[in-house]
Amino acid sequence: MHGRINPTALRLMDACEHIMRDISTLEELTARRIAVAADATPSAISYHFGSQEELIVAVAERVYRRLNAERLTLLRKAVERRRPAPADLDEVIAALIGPSIRWSLDPTSGYPVLSHFTSLAQRSGDPQHYRRITENVEHHKAFIPPLKQIAPWLDDVDIGWRLNCALGIRSQVTRSRERTAILTDHRFDLSDPEGMIEVIAPMFRRHG
Repeated sequence: MHGRINPTALRLMDACEHIMRDISTLEELTARRIAVAADATPSAISYHFGSQEELIVAVAERVYRRLNAERLTLLRKAVERRRPAPADLDEVIAALIGPSIRWSLDPTSGYPVLSHFTSLAQRSGDPQHYRRITENVEHHKAFIPPLKQIAPWLDDVDIGWRLNCALGIRSQVTRSRERTAILTDHRFDLSDPEGMIEVIAPMFRRHG
């Protein structure tokens, strides 16, 4: 993208995000459709972003920042609520997984954008192109200090591994909802983070 983002580039990003929320597959997303919705020309996409693919990456990155900002806001509130004592474990885990669960159930959220972006990244011949988003874990690392205060018997590696497992559980619910429902005999409320917290929290508790 050339220099600072300008009104046309913002309109293109807004239009692309809006369309990505409504489509079933990325094949429905065309440069012409984006341009018409943004009151711009298809060539404006190349001028401001280099390609339609780069526009999608920029939109996904913006949506991902919003999701992570919500996570970190909830984490800060959890930490401040109990300071200087350790934060409540369930509240910290809720900050980690809750926003993703809520977004995945809200058709007006940016979750479909992230879902389409993941599909695009997985089938790309140049996965390096997407790593600034797919391998961005700085917001996840922000959970390590409060979890270490909650569970001081765990080191950073132990906590990082447990965080990864927690995110895996969340991903199974958000991305493989039907399979999860079948495996739980449709008796597990997949819209309620509390059920997942009950499974995840013991990983950070001392046993025996």
